Amino acid sequence: DFGWLNSVHVNLPAIKWHATLLQSRHSVKKEWQAAWLLRAITCIDLTTLGGDDTASNIARLCAKAAHPLSTDLLVALGFDENDERITTAAVCVYPARVADATSNLKKLGVADRIPVASVATGFPSGQYLLRTRLEEIRTAVENGATEIDIVIDRSLALTHQWEKLYQEIQQMKEACGPKAHMKTILAVGELGSLTNVYKAALVAMMAGSDFIKTSTGKEAVNATLPVGVVMCRAIRNYYQRVGYKVGFKPAGGIRTSKDALNWLILMKEELGTSWLYPDLFRIGASGLLGDIERQLYHYVTGRYAALHEFSVC
Repeated sequence: DFGWLNSVHVNLPAIKWHATLLQSRHSVKKEWQAAWLLRAITCIDLTTLGGDDTASNIARLCAKAAHPLSTDLLVALGFDENDERITTAAVCVYPARVADATSNLKKLGVADRIPVASVATGFPSGQYLLRTRLEEIRTAVENGATEIDIVIDRSLALTHQWEKLYQEIQQMKEACGPKAHMKTILAVGELGSLTNVYKAALVAMMAGSDFIKTSTGKEAVNATLPVGVVMCRAIRNYYQRVGYKVGFKPAGGIRTSKDALNWLILMKEELGTSWLYPDLFRIGASGLLGDIERQLYHYVTGRYAALHEFSVC
């Protein structure tokens, strides 16, 4: 819809002011903070995207995803020790590690509750031939991935080739097949302007994306609240016009409990309660879970523990 795209205007000072206001006006404490942090855990795509990933790394990642909190901490928070509700939303790995993740989740008995997400399409640059990017998606799906985090070719957004970007994302959606959800990474730190961010988000949704995602985590600038406001407004406007809810995933640089709370508050304020669940909201993170566990430990015991006292993935 070129008419929609061409009518876009982003007021940068207003967006920055609104993002600052969200952080300053809202806070949660005590048991409410603990509850929000537990919700944040269930929305995390627990991620490892290192060049040194091995089968053993993936096994630890899957074990942590299945049991993100220690049993004694869960019990102290009022859960039964066998409660299955507190897991991460997914594990996210490179395509070559999808089979390892799938196998480990099956061994843990949680494959039906914790999906495997795979980055694809020439992650993180997106600068691969289209046929290679499409084949990467198909291979990841064949190996057991049920969520695919694609990355767009940023040059198409920077040169305003919106129709070509739309066509590429459509083909990527087709490559995912009927069973795999597609999250489209915009790599916002490399799009040049918030106007381009909004337009790229619209094009991604028009082309069939199930989620739009801020970043690969490899850019100089990743998930920021002003970007989040712009992308959430795009999601809201798309829903109002089309009647279809698209999910949102911030990723990159989200490391503390406060960061997680800020993103949850943003979702609540901009999109409403229905976007506070993992079917419509994810947080891409690798180190966030450790800080949340530390904060919950403080809520239960009144003291902070060192990170090395908790199990690691």
